[in-house]
Amino acid sequence: MPLVSRKGVLAIAAVLDVAVHAGGRPVSAKALAARHQLPPRHLEPVLQALVHAGILKGIRGPRGGYELARAQNTISAEDILRAASTAEEVASPPSGGGTSLVCTVVRPALKETERVF
Repeated sequence: MPLVSRKGVLAIAAVLDVAVHAGGRPVSAKALAARHQLPPRHLEPVLQALVHAGILKGIRGPRGGYELARAQNTISAEDILRAASTAEEVASPPSGGGTSLVCTVVRPALKETERVF
């Protein structure tokens, strides 16, 4: 049984995605949702929780989106998971979550952490 919820996995993947794809400008919620094969309404509560926790910064406007609110080396998985736990639940979660970022980075790291735990 996994110790980290699907919402927690999604939050970690979203923060990693923003860190990787920012390139000096915000990453749009639409682009994040598309890369994670999710409707934006399923991702938005997690993104907002990350903003409220000071992990991501939301930028409004036509070229808006999300960027890291603080230096990468100051954001821990614990910070992200705590923020994700405050995100509002969305009914009937989609079957997404099989993206390459999740499958090749997030899930293997979490699997090893859960094994050690």
